[in-house]
Amino acid sequence: QGTSARGIVVCLDPTVMDQPVKLCKVTKVLGRTGQTGQVTQVRVEFLDDPSRSIIRNIKGPVREGDILMLMEWEREARRLR
Repeated sequence: QGTSARGIVVCLDPTVMDQPVKLCKVTKVLGRTGQTGQVTQVRVEFLDDPSRSIIRNIKGPVREGDILMLMEWEREARRLR
């Protein structure tokens, strides 16, 4: 996976393309987590259902407005303390 110049996450792995995925948009960056702060906690809104949003942990650069491709979308991350 890589990030394009406009902040859109691009999947470079062709084996992922045959698995179901959901697209979601980062609406708010909540903070950093992990032992050394390498994970960012974000609130995402699903593009196919804008009324539904969940909190996810993202590794790597991310900012508001980015489009993420989730391979697993049922689990929600615990809130930061």
